[in-house]
Amino acid sequence: MLSRLFAPKVKVSAHCDLPCGVYDPAQARIEAESVKAVQDKMAANDDPHFQARAIVIKEQRAELAKHHVSVLWSDYFKPPHFEKYPELHQLVNDTLKALSAAKASTDPATGQKALDYIAQIDKIFWETKKA
Repeated sequence: MLSRLFAPKVKVSAHCDLPCGVYDPAQARIEAESVKAVQDKMAANDDPHFQARAIVIKEQRAELAKHHVSVLWSDYFKPPHFEKYPELHQLVNDTLKALSAAKASTDPATGQKALDYIAQIDKIFWETKKA
């Protein structure tokens, strides 16, 4: 009797934690764009106080970008995605490594490399949304 009382009345199904609409690689891209923008500004400004503040901001943004990529990998992408896109595991790993490199560097090329990887994830992500 109690089991029927507390049994779900409606069953829902989703391929991710919530029905779609909450995941988007744009979040990672925006943070990575901030990393690269800070790197560009650092190259043009030798003021030590500016440099110190810029490093803090760059490192925070890189960590946020890594978080957003990790969430896509762990919460959005599911086994059917990995079957269709077997390069996805390596791509996510390369993206996280590129973001770590950008976090540790003032060279805008490292920020651009991270953005290039995120663009590849974005392409796959939107292909999965069409399916």
